[in-house]
Amino acid sequence: MGHQAAQFIIIGGAGFRAQYFLRIAQALPEQVRVSGMVVRDADKGLAMEKQWGVPTYRSLDQLPGSINPDFAVVSVSGGAAPGYLVELAERGIPVLAETPPAPDLEGMIRLYERLTELGAKVQVAEQYQFQPMHAARQTVIGLGLLGHVTQATVSISQTYHAVSLMRRMLGIGFEDAVIRGMRFESPVIAGPDRSGPPREERIITEPRDLAWLDFGGKLAVYDFAKDQHRSWIRSNHLSVRGDRGELFDRRLSVLSDYATPLHLELKRINSGEEENQEGHYMQGIMAGERWVYRNPFAPARLYDDEIAIATCLRKMAEYAADGPEFYSLAEACQDHYLGLLIQQAIGTGETVRSVRQPWAR
Repeated sequence: MGHQAAQFIIIGGAGFRAQYFLRIAQALPEQVRVSGMVVRDADKGLAMEKQWGVPTYRSLDQLPGSINPDFAVVSVSGGAAPGYLVELAERGIPVLAETPPAPDLEGMIRLYERLTELGAKVQVAEQYQFQPMHAARQTVIGLGLLGHVTQATVSISQTYHAVSLMRRMLGIGFEDAVIRGMRFESPVIAGPDRSGPPREERIITEPRDLAWLDFGGKLAVYDFAKDQHRSWIRSNHLSVRGDRGELFDRRLSVLSDYATPLHLELKRINSGEEENQEGHYMQGIMAGERWVYRNPFAPARLYDDEIAIATCLRKMAEYAADGPEFYSLAEACQDHYLGLLIQQAIGTGETVRSVRQPWAR
């Protein structure tokens, strides 16, 4: 990426997600800088300027010519995103879009075809694959330690995020799936949400969605309960099975040879613990004597999801400078499409089959 920090603008800078990009830019000033934000509401814009010291504008047209970003981050509601993606493509500005790129299948097909016509440079900020533990798991799979991988169970996040992890763990491209689904509802004490910790004890109904995606020789199991990823009393889970081994959360069970099992742990290595005085940050993840993940942003103090989004930003800067794709519009559309089919299978109780879409390469 060179020595100069990549400059980007944020469209929709007042939302919860936009704050991620601002925090990361603040923590990594030598790598990425926010040169401006488009915030339609004047009062919100003023508040953002005070908080972050970044100039805000009411529309793209108001952006001064002196701001010449390497790319734009579009962080607006799903319904508003496609309009901005097309407008930025017409201006020749590469875009890092939020998930999902459009709310429904028709919207995704229209958007994909229009942006393809315009020759748009678009990637999507699907960060889960870049979270340290998921990245370490992909390294383990890539090293062949599990052998030929055929099964993955993902109980981490909702629909398209989970599908993106399933496809990464199984090495699935645009293959079609046969999908079955069901829902079970049970009571649970409400936990934290986006606005913070709970203020009182409250019983809510928790829907748990289960789906079985058969890709023909490869199986993905989806298991997610509402707000599970924020809950204090529900765990997240991911497992991957191959013919030579299994990853079960942080436990790695593999064979040295057919008669010799090895049981390893994906161990997180942090600085700043006990007598270590190197500062408080994550160094990486080891499996036995082998590094399977190194934190590319050490010693910056970022938590896992911020490390993942920072990875999206770094890869976007490389892509905008004619580097490789890392999560294309086609992949984002496929993951959201399969996510919609999971919801359909759960809602109807019927078996659903995916069909090839215009973006399937």
